Amino acid sequence: NLPSAGRPAKLSNRGRRAFVREGFSESPDLEFEYADTDKWSAELSELYSYTEGPEFLLNRKCFEEEFRTHVSDKKWTELDVAQHRAHAMRLLDGLEVITREKRLKVSRAILYMVQGTFAECSSEAEVQHWMRYNIFLLLDVGTFTALVELLNMEVDNSAACSSAVRKPAISLADSTDLRVLLNIMYLMVVTIQQEDPADSAEWRATRETFKTELGSPLYNNEPISVMLFGMVTKFCSGHAPHFPMKKVLMLLWKSILFTLGGFEQLQNIKVRKREELRLPPLPEDSIRVIRSMRAASPPASASDLIEQQQKRARREHKSLIKQDNLDAFNEKDPYKSDDPREDEDDNDDNDNSMEAEPFPMERDEVMPPPILHPPSERVNFPKGLPWAPKVREKDIEHFLESSRSKFIGYTLGNDTDTVVGLPRPIHESIRTLKQHKYISIAEIQIAKEDEFQKTPLSGGEEDVEMCSTELLYQGILPSLPQYMIALLKILLAAAPTSKAKTDSINILADVLPEEMPTTVLQSMKLGVDVNRHKEIIVKAISAILLLLLKHFKLNHVYQFEYMAQHLVFANCIPLILKFFNQNIISYITAKNSISVLDFPYCVVHELPELTAESLEAGDNNQFCWRNLFSCINLLRILNKLTKWKHSRTMMLVVFKSAPILKRALKVKQAMMQLYVLKLLKVQTKYLGRQWRKSNMKTMSAIYQKVRHRLNDDWAYGNDLDARPWDFQAEECALRANIERFNSRRYDNNQRNPDFLPVDNCLQSVLGQRVDLPEDFQMNYDLWLEREVFSKPISWEELLQ
Repeated sequence: NLPSAGRPAKLSNRGRRAFVREGFSESPDLEFEYADTDKWSAELSELYSYTEGPEFLLNRKCFEEEFRTHVSDKKWTELDVAQHRAHAMRLLDGLEVITREKRLKVSRAILYMVQGTFAECSSEAEVQHWMRYNIFLLLDVGTFTALVELLNMEVDNSAACSSAVRKPAISLADSTDLRVLLNIMYLMVVTIQQEDPADSAEWRATRETFKTELGSPLYNNEPISVMLFGMVTKFCSGHAPHFPMKKVLMLLWKSILFTLGGFEQLQNIKVRKREELRLPPLPEDSIRVIRSMRAASPPASASDLIEQQQKRARREHKSLIKQDNLDAFNEKDPYKSDDPREDEDDNDDNDNSMEAEPFPMERDEVMPPPILHPPSERVNFPKGLPWAPKVREKDIEHFLESSRSKFIGYTLGNDTDTVVGLPRPIHESIRTLKQHKYISIAEIQIAKEDEFQKTPLSGGEEDVEMCSTELLYQGILPSLPQYMIALLKILLAAAPTSKAKTDSINILADVLPEEMPTTVLQSMKLGVDVNRHKEIIVKAISAILLLLLKHFKLNHVYQFEYMAQHLVFANCIPLILKFFNQNIISYITAKNSISVLDFPYCVVHELPELTAESLEAGDNNQFCWRNLFSCINLLRILNKLTKWKHSRTMMLVVFKSAPILKRALKVKQAMMQLYVLKLLKVQTKYLGRQWRKSNMKTMSAIYQKVRHRLNDDWAYGNDLDARPWDFQAEECALRANIERFNSRRYDNNQRNPDFLPVDNCLQSVLGQRVDLPEDFQMNYDLWLEREVFSKPISWEELLQ
């Protein structure tokens, strides 16, 4: 039987139980695999807006004109390697001409090569094959360095900047030169980054060399990422509103990802650093553990709640439930609310965030015997908790101090070994705590920095590894606060919750056509394009911030703290909460894409006629990969900013983040739920007893999914750290430590003069060349008369 319109078909209670037990769910987990990036084809297509579609043919035309002029009528794919190389060199020479129009034509011809000379390909795989071949060829002849120089020239083009500032409306045409250059550079970085087992040894060597060059200060004496950060701040300051910001941010993200490494490389660096510091190995790989986790179930329906009431009644003296009580319950459905945001009052007694398992004793009572399945269908979940528990040294100290003052009446400071006079159960507790003690790399780095500050002379020289992360930090250090503010400004403008304000920055410069749409179909297409454009910007910024925070934390904790503190000062915490204060399910399932217009599909297949229905349909995926990726990244950033920082945790409480985060738990994806539960866990002790009492299902989910910190009193609010204190002092102390670290390591001018080496040798002092100013040389006779001849000199005293 078909279900009636607008009402889902109902299962009987027994049917529902069997349905859930067989591993199905009324809303299945999202089949999302978190990774550094989406599929290569998706990352290629997101570079172009749909408004840029006609430019594919223009690039082809420019290439073919150049090709026919210098080469025979053969196809590109029919030439040999020597001919390919000769033409690539010819195009590279063409980039050095003075005429802007001629230079743009050559740039477009190179862009067509980088796009895989698609007119000669019959499938997407063929396009991608020729893309790789052409890109490695162009890199080999030195195209990338020429492109960086051209980009620098365009960035410094004051005429283009001043004309863009004066224009009332900026469109796609204003950023043509920049867009073509950024497109080529992005495609080169993304393609070379892709590793293929079939790659030759020569290509592998080229990839490694390019990776090193990209992260080194070879271009303009700074890494390429620093130059792109400069473009971001120039755009946000209003001096260059025509910059195609989406492309700049995407190239910045891919450059950081390629030079510093993604999540796998981060894990490898962490393992290596722990070995170097002789720390115990990591208890587990976080991302692998999360991948094996299952999402929590969505809130239970009213019928499930009635069923639970009936089971509870059977247990309690087998008493009967009055029918009128049930009717009253059915009349007032606690989940029926006109506004999906009505749940802000946090009445979570009925919010069954985790499916309640019946007790072992009653399982046989209420459930039929389990149905046996073939082994291939059965899903095996690990027994017990997913994470190994952790304990900090500070926790052991606190526990021992409180135990000593309770049983003996005196304390021993930081001594964690003396257990004289304490009862045997306390000995057992201390042994368990020490067994799970975890020392982080950050703790070692902080201790070493304290040592350097205390003993600047005897501490010796610090051995700083000049890796890509260190070079990038040195490059962005002078302007890091401005870079963070600029990124957050753009993130605010791209967030779906932001209202269009006259004073906010215009991030749509590289998506709006010269002539605005005249038909409904064109308007719909532009609407999809604008929404997609904003989503891609959010994706790029969230990935940039997360990667930088993670890499800086591993490189040196005070580099991470410097960036994190400036993000907090720039209101990053309320901004991320504002982002999540929307219908998050709608955002994650948004269909802002037109698959037939995506590259490389659109250049290989004949374009069907677009209709309003085909635009509204979007793709067939159950969620949008980039939006779910962005949400997880933003939650991870929020976790990084607030972890172990009570002042920032209080910001989560003050900005009423609990109901916002609870709504995000409705997304059935284990990784996203885990980071939401972590954020709820850190503020639970500040939310009061009533909140905890009415949110017991959420508390259970935290116990089940988040790592246990032994002795952590998060659920009861008795923790010493939960007591009020001067939160400003905490941030000020951290800021002072960061400034001392930066000035000691990077500011050569600010070194303490008492600790600078002094030259006491008379010969070397007199032998130094001193450049005297011109006015002194002209008035040298006067100086001699006034300072030497007219003053009596007591030679006896001088000789003594």
